[in-house]
Amino acid sequence: MRLDDRIEPRPTPPTPSRSSAKAALAAGVTVVLWASAFVAIRGIGHELSPAPMALVRLAVAATTLTVVMLVVHRGRPRVAVPRRSAGLLVAYGVLWLAGYTVALNAAERHVDAGTAALLVNVAPLLIAFGAGMFLGEGYPRPLILGSVVALTGVAVIALGSDGERDSLGVLLCLLAALLYAAGVLIQKVILRRVDVLTTTWLGCVVGTAALLPWAPQLLGEIQAASAGSVLAAVYLGLFPTAIGFTTWAYALRRMDAGRLSATTYAVPAVSVALSWVLLSEVPTAYSMAGGTICLVGVAISRYRRR
Repeated sequence: MRLDDRIEPRPTPPTPSRSSAKAALAAGVTVVLWASAFVAIRGIGHELSPAPMALVRLAVAATTLTVVMLVVHRGRPRVAVPRRSAGLLVAYGVLWLAGYTVALNAAERHVDAGTAALLVNVAPLLIAFGAGMFLGEGYPRPLILGSVVALTGVAVIALGSDGERDSLGVLLCLLAALLYAAGVLIQKVILRRVDVLTTTWLGCVVGTAALLPWAPQLLGEIQAASAGSVLAAVYLGLFPTAIGFTTWAYALRRMDAGRLSATTYAVPAVSVALSWVLLSEVPTAYSMAGGTICLVGVAISRYRRR
């Protein structure tokens, strides 16, 4: 080793507070991008079926992340996945990235957005209890109290919806919530041994492979779809999936699964705001009140006694 190598100053490792701030920022990016996905899905659901829409979304995300992996690793991606994590990666890609996406797309064809938000957002509460039971995170009082408050806010948003309710849609929403919760708990275990970018990339690849049987249907629907719908589907792949799931994994590796998942209670509130700006859908009093309650619940769940 050369002398100049030996005396070169080492970079200062990030302090816990700095790392926590970065994780919170990543979680915030995820919330905004995932909220925008509800707006995009609402706009193109009448032109693309649930499975084909999920396929194009994951295919775009997998392609984007493949390019990123090639750039980061200079043309030779190094895939270091322990054997015991390989099966979990497959389960993560199939259950969450593929299964949850299809279930949610299908559910929104049968129930209004308010009901979908209420039922799907049962998932963070399931994750909080699952993380306490299986990951040893315990049951902090602020987390449980904040989750209940935020879930109440989601219920208030749903009360303001005048859309139709369908029993099949309710079951699909509950299925989506279960797949979401299972995916997060599995991903938390994977991230103990596999880096963030590789986990997200391989998850998207596995999810795309699982949906390939719907490729012929997708080709037919894409040809008949409008240019705006195709661009919206590409947006879903680039931003809420490729970027949103990467920032989510970054935050999940640095935070407890329960506390991080509680931040997604803010997704319905942000989705209401985005619908107001992008679709000129003026929020109701229920939406405004429920959104405020959601944000209060998220703040409570993130409280830590100094």
